[in-house]
Amino acid sequence: MRIAIFTETFLPKVDGIVNTICHLLNYLAEHGHVSILFAPEGGLQQYAETPIVGLPAYPFPLYPEFKLVPPWVAVQSQLTRFQPDLVLLINPASLGVAGLLAARHADLPIAASYNTDIPGYTEQWGFGYLKELAWTYFRWIHNQADLNFAPSQFTLQSLRSQGFHRVRLWSRGVDAQRFHPSMASMQWREKLSGGYPNAPLLLYVGRLAREKRVDMLRLVLATIPEAHLAIVGDGPARPQLEAQFASTHTVFTGYLKGDDLAHAYASADIFTFPSANETFGNVVLEAMASGLPVVAPNSGGVTDIVQHQKTGFLFLPNNAEDMVQAVQKLVHNPVLRSQMKRNSRSLAEQRSWEVIFDQMLAHFETLRATDQARQPGYP
Repeated sequence: MRIAIFTETFLPKVDGIVNTICHLLNYLAEHGHVSILFAPEGGLQQYAETPIVGLPAYPFPLYPEFKLVPPWVAVQSQLTRFQPDLVLLINPASLGVAGLLAARHADLPIAASYNTDIPGYTEQWGFGYLKELAWTYFRWIHNQADLNFAPSQFTLQSLRSQGFHRVRLWSRGVDAQRFHPSMASMQWREKLSGGYPNAPLLLYVGRLAREKRVDMLRLVLATIPEAHLAIVGDGPARPQLEAQFASTHTVFTGYLKGDDLAHAYASADIFTFPSANETFGNVVLEAMASGLPVVAPNSGGVTDIVQHQKTGFLFLPNNAEDMVQAVQKLVHNPVLRSQMKRNSRSLAEQRSWEVIFDQMLAHFETLRATDQARQPGYP
């Protein structure tokens, strides 16, 4: 199958969307599919066997870290030369509109993937009055696609309740060989705990941005003074967070990848994830594969994978006191923590990327067959 992919973000930016795309491109190459990727310029020219078409991009005024390619960018000729069987729009916002229009002009089937809860984030950014406008805009884009994907059952139901049509589940997987409890390292535990390897070690992995609510972890450390925290990741909120956590037992590592990231996960005791607006939460699944119990909000896509009182605790969204109580239960009960570690690992082992992408390609084959059946002269 020949697949043209349009994404609003790609390497060198690091986040859950980029991680998913990288796994997808590897899968397509390994299974003999041909793909091309349209993305903001400034990154690679090729990933796996997929050529990357870099396009001029500009910072989004409300969120400068996010670069937008204007929707009027010229992509029609390159798309026509590639001759795809279908077009996949990942998190369409601006460049995705260009891909949508080009695909419609070429009469190609379109699949679109909803990855980021931007309507929900507007409230976190202080622009809650734009929430309904954001829903209207993304509904307009997605309802022009022949098939829409949501990464979790929670997000799928949310989209349907907002009037999105033709929505199916495209979940997320994890590399359970790389992210494994055996990657635990005393050297990494020393590093992440600031030289106190015997202290309870909490871990956060992800972008450091306002909407991720990492600041909630400050109360956890104030209430549980024996706990240490490692914050893995980077982003616009890092300077502010470093100031907020300056007097606490907190280590900021910046971005980690590959084996370094796997060591960090496996060397911690508890994964703490405050963000209440995740459409899935790739890092949560990586933590579970590494054998960590998870403390996360009872909201968003993480509720698909975190089983309350079995693989961790789900707390009231944006409620720091409730989060503290959940962390306390795990810090003070090593037996419960060990049991949840085993449960987390067991669940993660069932969610391989191979199975996830096999299901996705089955949807693509159905979409292509349906489109072919509509063409004149189809037998």
